[in-house]
Amino acid sequence: MNVSRREFVKAAATAAFVAANGTPATGSSTAESDARTNVAGGSCNLIDVNVTLGRWPFRRVPLDETPALVAKLRQNGVKQAWAGTFDGIFHKDMAAANARLAEECHRHGRGLLMPFGSINPKLPDWEDDLRRCVETHQMAGIRLHPNYHGYKLDEPVFAKLLSLANERRLIIQIATDMEDERTQHPLARVPHTNCEPLPAILRALPGARVVMLNWYRAMMSLDVKRLAGSGVYFDIATLENVGGIADLIRQVSADRVVFGSHAPLFYFESALMKLKESAPAIEAARSVCWGNAQHLLKHA
Repeated sequence: MNVSRREFVKAAATAAFVAANGTPATGSSTAESDARTNVAGGSCNLIDVNVTLGRWPFRRVPLDETPALVAKLRQNGVKQAWAGTFDGIFHKDMAAANARLAEECHRHGRGLLMPFGSINPKLPDWEDDLRRCVETHQMAGIRLHPNYHGYKLDEPVFAKLLSLANERRLIIQIATDMEDERTQHPLARVPHTNCEPLPAILRALPGARVVMLNWYRAMMSLDVKRLAGSGVYFDIATLENVGGIADLIRQVSADRVVFGSHAPLFYFESALMKLKESAPAIEAARSVCWGNAQHLLKHA
């Protein structure tokens, strides 16, 4: 069933209102109420797979304090957010960074924030960092930053990391970028992650659950359909162009697209506007907004 953009936006906006206030918005029609029920089951159930805690070192951004970010997510009907840490990108002590992340999620998230630890395979004892993520912090997944940590996807250590993470049934998030190259500090230029080797690596890891974050500018020239065929999921945070979500769904199917805001580096509302602009069908909207993320977690 297809709905118009206006119907989809009204359904999502009112679902957020219902989740926050417990009553429908004044003046809503029966048809709009039915659409809300179809989209969100009476409440907004967004799962945001792409938020990051802490402070970006090159500038202050809104919501870089965890309580403020949590408030924004709840205000917009997010029921769960998969959280990485900026410290895990720039610090060398991954164990300490991941421990702080787990504590911050526990202290402020109240069931909302789910920590995804950082692993840098170029550092000593990274295998132990991976073990701690699972055994100490009970994390469902990890988040990798190959371009910031200085390794390529065709290096043997990356394949080893994916294999060990897959053995532990972890969701593997690969952030191909964090910041648009046009806004990077001139003394801290970081290239896009080259994702071309990934399909070949994943052929040797059947069942691996890989989610690409902030991938659009790094992969504009690649065949995303081929990656999707390898089991890869794609978030929507950096999608550009009119109808970006609808176009991605046409390429890889709605079953391979997940909601990611890249907050606080991006405005959370930007991801919602992408949904508004593309207005996917009700079933596709369910898959993108929470269904696919739930499916990934069930197999963790």
